[in-house]
Formats: sequence, C-alpha cells, structure tokens
Amino acid sequence: MDEIANTVNLGPEAGTLQRHAATTLAEQLSAQFSARIRNRLLPPGSRLPSVRECARRYGLSTQTVVAAYDRLQALGLVEARAQRGYFVRAPGDTPVLARPRATQADAAAPMLAPTHATALVRGMFHQMGAGAAVALRGAPGSGVLPAPWLESAALGAALRRIARANELGQASLHYGDPLGDLALREALSRQLAGLSVQVPPQQILTTNGASQALDLVLRALTRPGDAVLVESPGWAMQFAQMAHHGLKLLPVPRGADGPDLDLLDQLARAHAPRLFICVSVLHNPTGQSLSAASAHRVLQLAQRHGFQVVEDDVYAALAEPSSPRMSVLDQLQHTIYLSGFSKILAPGWRVGFVAAAPAVIDRLVDQKLLAVLTTPTLTERALAHVLGQGQLRRTTQQVRDRLDAARARAVRLAEKAGCRFVTPPRGLLGWVDTGVDTATLSQRLLDAGYLLAPGHLFDPQQQPSTRMRINFTQTQDEAFWRAFAAARR
Repeated sequence: MDEIANTVNLGPEAGTLQRHAATTLAEQLSAQFSARIRNRLLPPGSRLPSVRECARRYGLSTQTVVAAYDRLQALGLVEARAQRGYFVRAPGDTPVLARPRATQADAAAPMLAPTHATALVRGMFHQMGAGAAVALRGAPGSGVLPAPWLESAALGAALRRIARANELGQASLHYGDPLGDLALREALSRQLAGLSVQVPPQQILTTNGASQALDLVLRALTRPGDAVLVESPGWAMQFAQMAHHGLKLLPVPRGADGPDLDLLDQLARAHAPRLFICVSVLHNPTGQSLSAASAHRVLQLAQRHGFQVVEDDVYAALAEPSSPRMSVLDQLQHTIYLSGFSKILAPGWRVGFVAAAPAVIDRLVDQKLLAVLTTPTLTERALAHVLGQGQLRRTTQQVRDRLDAARARAVRLAEKAGCRFVTPPRGLLGWVDTGVDTATLSQRLLDAGYLLAPGHLFDPQQQPSTRMRINFTQTQDEAFWRAFAAARR
C-alpha cells in the first residue's frame, strides 16, 4: 500500500466526546475516526495522531486512546506499524467478513418444523437471517423470557466495578480454580441457604450453563448401557444428552403432583437405574411443582434402590423460595442439585452450577478438567458481584409479578383459540392439548413464521402428540392465536 505522508489534523471538525453517554469514551473516539475513514475524509495511508497527541487533544488517558485504536484495527480500518504509528488502510487491504448468502436452493427450500431436540433449539437461536425462506415472527414454544425482560444492566455494572477495583487481571489472566470462582461459590452457598439447602462452597462446582452441569454428571456417574429414570413429558435436550451417552431411558409419567410413584418403584426394582433426572419446581414443560408427599416418597425409593436424584432447578428464580425441593429434604445425601442463571439474567453468560456431596464433586471436577479445564473467572466474578448486591432478588420479584399478568392473558387467549390446559398453568411454561397432531400443526405455523414446541419432542420415545409447550411471555400476540386457530382447522 502506498503511504501518504500526512498526519490527520485534529481540528474542530473532529467533534467532541460525551463523558456521561451510554457508550464509553473509547467507543465514541473510534466511532468518530471510523466515520471519517468510511466517508473518505481520511484517505488511505493517512497517519493517525500519536497516542499521546490524541490523548492531549481530547483530554483522555492514553489507555482510552489505545483502546479506541485497537477497535479500529479490529474493524480492519487501520493498521499499526512498528515504531511508526497507526495508518488508515486502503480499501483493498481491509479484510471483509462477508455474510454467507442464501443460495437459490436455500431460498426455495421450506424451513422444516423441529422433529428432534437440537432442531428446536437451533430454531430458537436462528432468528432467520437475511436470505432465509421464512422470517420468524415469534417463538411461542421457546423456554426463555423475552430479551427485554432479562437483567443485563446489572452484569454490565458489575464488570465496570471489577475494572475499577483492578480485579480484571486477577480474574482473566489465570485459569482459575477448577471448582469455579470462590467469590461466586460463596454467593451460591448463601443463595442455597436461602432455599434451606446447607452446602459449603467446596461442594459447589460452576459450569458453562446448566446443560453442561448435567453433561458432567452423566459423564461422571454413568456408563453406556446404564439405565436412567426420566420424567415423561420432560425436556427434549436432556433426553438427547442421555441418548448421546448411550444410556437406557426409563420414562416415568409426570402428573400434577409429581411422578407416577408406583411405576417408579417397579422400574427401579427391575432395572437398577443409576439416576433419576427430574424437576421439582416449575417442571418443563408442564409448569407443575412436586408435592411434599411425592418428594418424600421419591427420596425413600432412591435410598431403597440405590439411585441418585438429579434435581434440575433452572427455573428456580421464577418460583417462590418455599417451593418443595428434594435437595432441601435430603441435604444432598442422595440428591444432586443443578441450576443456572440463563432464565433470569443474560443467557449468553452461560453460568450454571452443581451442588452435591463431596465424593460426587470430586468426580465432577475430574470431568470438568477433561472437558474445559476451568470456566471463565471474569463472568463468574461479575455474577458474584450481582448476587452480593441483592440485585437478583429484586429482579426476580419484578419478573414474577410481570409473569403473573402475562400468564393470565396467555391463558385467556389460548382457551379462546380452543386449547385445553393439561395441568393448571403456572410459571413460565404451559402444557396444552390442541386436539390435533402438533407435529403437523407446528409445520403449518412455521410456514406462517411461528416456531412451536410440538409434544413429541417432550416424549422420550417421540410418540405423536396433540400437546405442545407454550411460553406465556411469548404468546401475548393475538395475531399468533389467529394463525394458530386457522392452522388448527
């Protein structure tokens, strides 16, 4: 690239920076240079002011200017030359990250409704980029809160506090403890004590979300061919995880108060299962919680038949703390407690955890080391700050109040459209009977832009079903229910 021997003149046209804006000073500075480069006001080969000169002109620290210049390099707009400074790149030198284009065949092919667990999750994540055949209008079958409901500001504030406290190096320049950040585990220990589960930090292991928590449990405590008790209906992704590990699934029907206890006893006696994977509070997909009597009985059966109960509590934040949990009754003797924060905080942070007996935690640590070594200390430290400030408690109460109103409206719309709730609607999710095959129904509605969660996905044997899971917060739109009624005919 030919060099133009001129240095950018920072005159009045360079603009000013707002110190109290939503964006950082580094972001504002890089945006100003970026706009001038893209508008050809700064020709290729122009040398940017030195870091010190730019800092003096804007009244910034040199670290802020370096951060801004780093952003420009990441965008491919400037390059750093050793001992010479920063220069505007020529257009031909700028790396272009092209978005894949949909081919004519892609555009012509209809998007297929989910037929297995990963297809449903792919659809929930996809959001249909440019060139796709169908643009999603909504995801009534998803299992998460809408993005505007999630608490993200608290996490950003926590990261800024960590930066001001000079903890960034400590939190990001080392692998960290395989158990997870101690500050977070201490906060989790206090949080579990609030649920009446008494567990010290050394019996808590952090993970990349609750999905990895279950995966580590399966790796540590089962072998291919082992039998595992599961609830039916249950969460499709967990069935897929277990199948991936070569496990034999023993379905136990889930009712309003809990599992079919007689069948659970018979299956445990006949097959000697290693684990029972279940949800005590706000079951997915039915939204039901275990009764105290059922919880006691399940624990008795676990002790009698020698299996461990893996209690999945990912919707804990949406339930009242007093809700019955087997880990409370058992204090982790025959139970393993899994949870996470994707349902109430930012899902992209992927922070989950396991609480269990010391011997189980030791085995889980080995599996975590083999899988990922450690989990990101920086995000865990930020979450510890959030929990320590009590922000999560305030947020969850606000979400529960808002969810109550959304649920009431969704129930009215669903029943008006001809749905029947199989179990009383509670929590975030509802389990409804549509009266028609939901695999076919889901394809029709996907053609109209709505992603459903058909009932066969929640059956361990994927039997045809007239039921489907709905998300109360994602089914507020009357247009969806009109499309549903039309597709159901």
